[in-house]
Amino acid sequence: MFSGMMVVLSTFYACKPNQIIAKKVAKEFKNSDMMKNYQVGFALYDMAGGDMIFQKDADKYFTPASNTKLFTFYGGLKIVPDSIPSLRYIEKGDSLIFWGTGDPSLLHTVLKGTKAIDLLKNSNKKLFFANGRYTGNFYGNGWSWDDYNDYYQPEITEMPLFDNVVLVTSKQAGEMNVFPKIFNSCFSADSASTAAKFSVQRDFLTNKFHYPLAKTTANYEQQIPFKTSTSVTLTLLADTLKKEVRVVNYALPKGAKAIYSSKSDDVFRQLMLPSDNFVAEQLLLTYADQLGLELSTPKVIAAIQEKYLTGLPDKPKWVDGSGLSRGNLFTPRSLIKLLEMIYQEVNNQERLFSMLPAGGKTGTLRNAYPKTDKPFVYGKTGTLSGVHNQSGYIITKKGKLLLYSFMNNNYVQSTAEIRKEMVRIVTYIHNNF
Repeated sequence: MFSGMMVVLSTFYACKPNQIIAKKVAKEFKNSDMMKNYQVGFALYDMAGGDMIFQKDADKYFTPASNTKLFTFYGGLKIVPDSIPSLRYIEKGDSLIFWGTGDPSLLHTVLKGTKAIDLLKNSNKKLFFANGRYTGNFYGNGWSWDDYNDYYQPEITEMPLFDNVVLVTSKQAGEMNVFPKIFNSCFSADSASTAAKFSVQRDFLTNKFHYPLAKTTANYEQQIPFKTSTSVTLTLLADTLKKEVRVVNYALPKGAKAIYSSKSDDVFRQLMLPSDNFVAEQLLLTYADQLGLELSTPKVIAAIQEKYLTGLPDKPKWVDGSGLSRGNLFTPRSLIKLLEMIYQEVNNQERLFSMLPAGGKTGTLRNAYPKTDKPFVYGKTGTLSGVHNQSGYIITKKGKLLLYSFMNNNYVQSTAEIRKEMVRIVTYIHNNF
């Protein structure tokens, strides 16, 4: 009887600190006048104790924006843990036939994947690109089409090159450099424009780029998504390889070889730190390739959910890799479970945190928190109009590791105000527990 009482007492006292945290955090939410004006979901979890400390509408669905990339990230940890498939190919007689896998690192501005390009460049065979593995739309489900000219919305394709964008730069005022250079002839001045500032606008359906008579400023930089097509892919490849590349209609055989490019961790960092939408969407296609599926965003998402995500408390509505779509809907408590699964899958806190934005130091959390060499929050942000979220990991002053998901939807205040209030509460949790 005595020993049984000791078990009950020890359980009670083990839970007591988390109960204190819950009451204090609840008070912070209750006293926040700002958060009474829009939808807020929040969950705070002690992974070591397996205890959900505090929840506020954590079972309700919210638009996640780029918190969606946490799902894409987890899918990659399970499916491509080491490196990214870049090409499938066969050698047949005097020909080398190759298929795209969706690899975003191919000649990427940061990732600079070149292994597949080197294979093609060094081959003495005739090169044939077998297109048609990706049959989806060039935009994801529910994307805003009027963002087509913005750097964050490149088109989706089976063999992306150069981030699927044209880069316009000027080191000195008045000059204009275009890369890849094959697009130079696609640029023309718009003499009818009265714009006071220089900015390039592409026609929606073609690779015709227009700019005003206004001069570029020094250190100008703009990325404009180009219109993808098989002919553009062939032209870019031929220009890069300095040899002819033809197109062929040829189904991918089972025995096709694979060449792998960038290390997965490097690609995951590019996915997470700057919240790269292009990398997110293309990564899903590489997962499909690795699973032996059609290069289809809906099909690979369905496969990931069925294979790896059945343990989530609420079934997610997941439609794209990046979170550009408002069709995505997740609950804070499902994001908590996902964060726990990510932590366990990586099984190395230092490695995991190196791939996530760090408050006050790196990525999209760099400017959200005060600058520091020792961050206390690591996670993923997510922002659309009227949406601003954070989900990740908090290290408290006492060294406790807590998981959190903080989702703000349907506000009319400035995002800066929402961020400030969110940071205030996350910092409060860090300082007080």
